[in-house]
Amino acid sequence: MTGFGVAEGDVDGGRLQVEIRTVNHRHFSATIRAPSDLAVWEAAIRERVRREVDRGSVTVQCRWIDRPPGQSPPLLLDVERAREAMARLRELQMAVGQSGDIPLELLARQPDVFRTPEEETGQAPSWDAVATVVDAASAACRAARAREGKALADDLVGRVTELARAAAAIRDLAPERLVRERDRLKASVAQLLDGRPAPEDRIAMEVALLADRLDISEELVRLETHFAAVRELLGADRPIGKELGFLAQEMGREVNTVGSKANDAAMARLVVTMKGELEKFREQLDNLE
Repeated sequence: MTGFGVAEGDVDGGRLQVEIRTVNHRHFSATIRAPSDLAVWEAAIRERVRREVDRGSVTVQCRWIDRPPGQSPPLLLDVERAREAMARLRELQMAVGQSGDIPLELLARQPDVFRTPEEETGQAPSWDAVATVVDAASAACRAARAREGKALADDLVGRVTELARAAAAIRDLAPERLVRERDRLKASVAQLLDGRPAPEDRIAMEVALLADRLDISEELVRLETHFAAVRELLGADRPIGKELGFLAQEMGREVNTVGSKANDAAMARLVVTMKGELEKFREQLDNLE
């Protein structure tokens, strides 16, 4: 699910801002962007966020609004690196047939022309203070994800309702289909016998075998069980995406079996409708945690 949360807090006399963004992803993936003096806490920040996000692509941006006293590292100029970068830029200029002055701003943007020495960044900020800001941003992001999750859950409930409605219609059509198959079998036998009496016991046996082959009662019962399980999960306060994915797979298997046994145009149309709803159901699962 998508989400966004931002928080600020006092950390060792400075002011830290943490921004968390999440987008859809089948698994958990986190990117931490933080100043060099917070690098020591990147793994801890990742695990802290991992508690709140079961799956999704997460970007955590940490920045100082106001650095703590003594935490502002010196910005050093690497003159040799600048000269080398300028030489390479002039080579590029000649290679593409350009002329003119190379802007100082372009030179300043080259890697390592300006750098911050890691050994002079001072002590790492207090983890407890950093964690407090991270937790506040995570809570804001979680609230945004919860709002989206509620909308997704409502949509999935609607999909299950449509699936259940189609399954009920198929259940109602099933007995009529068997009667039609029996009448069709009798008519075929009568035509073959050319007016001679038909063996009722043999016809009854064939109808019984046909009824067994076309029986979908077990599939419909299992579908109702899956529908109930989906509704229960959608009311749970925990990550349910993977479980719903499994149920969607099982529902698809039962719908396919019903379709293979339908042998009826009206039932076949309902099966097509159910497959369409299931496809939309699966698509939404990619957005749900």
